[in-house]
Amino acid sequence: MGLEKVVGTMRDNLTVRRVYGEPVEKDGVVVIPAASIIGGGGGGHGTEQGKEGEGGGFMLAARPVGAYVLKGGDVRWVPAVDLTFLGTVFAVMVATIHRARRRKG
Repeated sequence: MGLEKVVGTMRDNLTVRRVYGEPVEKDGVVVIPAASIIGGGGGGHGTEQGKEGEGGGFMLAARPVGAYVLKGGDVRWVPAVDLTFLGTVFAVMVATIHRARRRKG
């Protein structure tokens, strides 16, 4: 993938539409989902053994963080609960406590 194409693809993908999803409306309640987005990329060009080349790439990752809920003129934020993250934190805490107890004994 050429450098210009990488930059163009990054520009097209890193938009506000990646952070805020399409609003969903049902029974007078509007929900606007939101996500945390992280991305990065790089590229370059060069010459080796008389041949020129260029290339690059980028990475984009997203995870849900919550949603805005609009109902009856009121707006409230409802955070998303990431059970995978909470489970990982719990497992690390248990392993740390277990290791600390084994060292004392």
